[in-house]
Amino acid sequence: MFALCNETFRDTPLSDAVRLTADLGYTGWEVAPFMLADHVDAIGREQRAEYRKTVEDAGLKIIGLHWLLAGTQGLHLTTQDASVRQNTADYLKSLARLCGDLGGNLMVLGSPQQRNRTEGQTPELAMANAAEVLRQVVPTLHEQNVRIAVEPLGPEEGDFLNTADEACELIDAVGDPSIGLHLDVKAMSTEAEPIEQVIRQHADRMIHFHANDPNRLGPGMGDVKFEPILQALRDVNYDGWISVEVFDYSPGAETLARESIRNLRAAS
Repeated sequence: MFALCNETFRDTPLSDAVRLTADLGYTGWEVAPFMLADHVDAIGREQRAEYRKTVEDAGLKIIGLHWLLAGTQGLHLTTQDASVRQNTADYLKSLARLCGDLGGNLMVLGSPQQRNRTEGQTPELAMANAAEVLRQVVPTLHEQNVRIAVEPLGPEEGDFLNTADEACELIDAVGDPSIGLHLDVKAMSTEAEPIEQVIRQHADRMIHFHANDPNRLGPGMGDVKFEPILQALRDVNYDGWISVEVFDYSPGAETLARESIRNLRAAS
């Protein structure tokens, strides 16, 4: 199942973007909340219902949210400031409710700028603070039937949760099935092991997957070969979404969306 992240079409009206996405063969739509508003509380009930209807009328399913804390102010996952951690937990709860209202069941927790270690923290202290925040969110996740997928990101992005092993350490520290692992090709390219090996080693935790390239374009638009990656996903019986997430929009939204799904199909 192939999905597309909505910020790919940041300059296109939603109705046009989802229609083209569906026409290209995608069946899922992944939402960065900052594309809807600067703050989750500014996304009203009517806006949520209208957004969901527009996407579903095009034949797509909203699978969930990503870039959860991007663009926010005063939120941080690992800070020593307990009040900021509390505000962050409350914000993640609100995002879980947004996710449920949109019909999604997954939230990708990346947002390195809002989780990097601060104030001279040790990795152990940052891990404890992050786990404390996520434990507070767990009851709302259960209520909304939503899961958080913790996303490891390479060292060029930050200094916390740089590997799948470290992300699994946080998952274990929370200790609830509503918290799982997200894997991203661009991020895995910085790991010591080959991408397909990282997939196989962490298959039991993986609940979501992003397809892209270290060059910040879509899958198959750089040097990474996707045949062994998709084979590894088949080998571990991964049955979740493969979402295309790009960071360099210069080729244009339609070109990125079209070439990405074409390349994924060719490598399948």
